[in-house]
Amino acid sequence: MSFYKKIFRCAVLLSFFVFSSNLSNAQSAGTGYYYEIKIYHFKTNDQERVLDSYLQHAYLPMLHKKGFTNVGVLKPVETDTADRKIYVFIPFKNWKEIETFNASAEEPNTFAANHAEYPNAAYNKAPYHRIETIILTAFVTRPTPLSIKLTGERAKRIYELRSYESPTEALNFNKVRMFNSGETDLFDRLGFNPVFYGNVIAGSTMPNLMYLTTFNNKADRDKHWDAFGKDAQWKDLSSRKEFQNNVSKADITFLYPTDYSDF
Repeated sequence: MSFYKKIFRCAVLLSFFVFSSNLSNAQSAGTGYYYEIKIYHFKTNDQERVLDSYLQHAYLPMLHKKGFTNVGVLKPVETDTADRKIYVFIPFKNWKEIETFNASAEEPNTFAANHAEYPNAAYNKAPYHRIETIILTAFVTRPTPLSIKLTGERAKRIYELRSYESPTEALNFNKVRMFNSGETDLFDRLGFNPVFYGNVIAGSTMPNLMYLTTFNNKADRDKHWDAFGKDAQWKDLSSRKEFQNNVSKADITFLYPTDYSDF
């Protein structure tokens, strides 16, 4: 075996062990939900049309028939014309459910009989550029997805998806512990209407955690974050020596719900 083949084999084994370790840690943390965020990357209006039709009339009906609720289909407020996206959030009650669901990947095509543009797309007319998948495990203090209570007009809603990357795995778990030590309680007290909090166990920017909060509109969002920054509980939590330097990058994406999204 050549030197480069040995290096490649070691890299593959290391990736497997890291994922297995993350999954083991997640499972030992409790019996909470697992979340899948599926991101469709596309470029054209025609691709968006095909994706919307498929998701609305085939994919979501399939999920609903299987008993899934609180499925989100969201789009970015600011469009990157070079890399447009649709986010699909799916909550799974346990690991077995997500494993079984993804093992039957062909099944959604059965529901797409009347929307053949998606399953029968030609190689040079694909409805997307790539599909990105992120798997998360729910925080122990928030083991299930939450129902939002918004009163504002649906079309004006702002959903804020945040990803906090950490320098190391240890600091990632430190940030998760910080959330579980009072940060999630603070979001609840201030009425941030969270949908989920989760630690990423498979994704492209690990180690990181992600969470989604929802607001009636942009002004409502800004008002909440202003209150958060001034809150005495946050000032105390963020000043503790044990919770320093646990985030190396914060990625913020503003989203809005499609007309057919569950929330």
